[in-house]
Amino acid sequence: MKQVCGRIKMDRKTKSLVERLSPGDVAVIDHRDIDEIAAESLVQKKVRAVVNINSSMSGRYPNNGPRKLAEANIPHFDLAGEEFYSQINDGDMVAIHRGNLYLGEQRVGSARVVDAALIERQLSRAERNLGNLLDSFVQNTLEYALREKELILGGIDFPSLSVKLAGMHVLVVVRGQSYREDLHAIAHYLDEVKPVLIGVDGGADALLEFGRIPDLIVGDMDSVSDQALKRAREILVHAYPDGKAPGLARTESLGLNASVVKAPGTSEDIALLLAYEKGAKLIAAVGTHSNMIDFLEKGRKGMASTFLVRLKIGSKFIDARGVSQLYRSRVSGRSMVLLALAASIPMLVLALSNPTIRHIFKILAMRLGSAI
Repeated sequence: MKQVCGRIKMDRKTKSLVERLSPGDVAVIDHRDIDEIAAESLVQKKVRAVVNINSSMSGRYPNNGPRKLAEANIPHFDLAGEEFYSQINDGDMVAIHRGNLYLGEQRVGSARVVDAALIERQLSRAERNLGNLLDSFVQNTLEYALREKELILGGIDFPSLSVKLAGMHVLVVVRGQSYREDLHAIAHYLDEVKPVLIGVDGGADALLEFGRIPDLIVGDMDSVSDQALKRAREILVHAYPDGKAPGLARTESLGLNASVVKAPGTSEDIALLLAYEKGAKLIAAVGTHSNMIDFLEKGRKGMASTFLVRLKIGSKFIDARGVSQLYRSRVSGRSMVLLALAASIPMLVLALSNPTIRHIFKILAMRLGSAI
């Protein structure tokens, strides 16, 4: 591997760092088991390299983030350690050669090279651990389902909203796996039905990517941009069951009004349940977290609230995650030619019905005849 040089941008929270990154930066993060969404966000920023002071692949479960970085040909190093992190600052120029980290001529640490061989080795290790992990995950889900049963027993006091949900189609957007492809796949639905758009934290930015304004943002406001918050029509801050709402301070600092709901579970669960309780006709969702790997990547050891919410709203719920994979049209060149010919026939008929056009064709025919 060639030497890599670049200017450091550092933050312990990857999603916070991404907002500050510029092409060519070396992203220094503290992210155990890099998930696919985090990796994609780093790829989009076109970073020169990624240095993780934590383990990018611990082998605990099969996380796909490192593979995404490898596919984008972004040099990736992990296990750089706290000592390295304490010696660097934003804006420092770092050089990385064979895992050795340099500031100028001074070697300030070393890191593991996350290459294809390491990725495959750690993924194989993780696959062998899935059985034990699943058993623990199920036990945790059942235990917390008993504690969070008020989610389906009507124990949540949702505030009044100005956004009308009763009798409407509602689309809940989470910035999860394949959200871009899925939003593109349902573009006609969005244009024709015009559902109420709810962005869950960063899901609001996903909507803005597609030129659509969120009607409502639901979440703890830790991964949504200021721009999305300012453009949304309404904001609902998800507070902890004890009433603490860190996201409220952020909205207030921006001079924005927000309602608050206290509830256990994830913000996407609250968004889905809100639509149901407010009388939505149909609830569709994109980018949701719905399997064990999804929840492990979010740092959750179970999915009690998601299980309970989907149990309640099932009759009205359509999960559009992965819909882009159902069918991908492949039109052959021959089909395109035939389609063009078919489209030209009515135009030709209309043209020939015009006396002026017929006269022009007669003149052309006479000249061609005389030329022959």
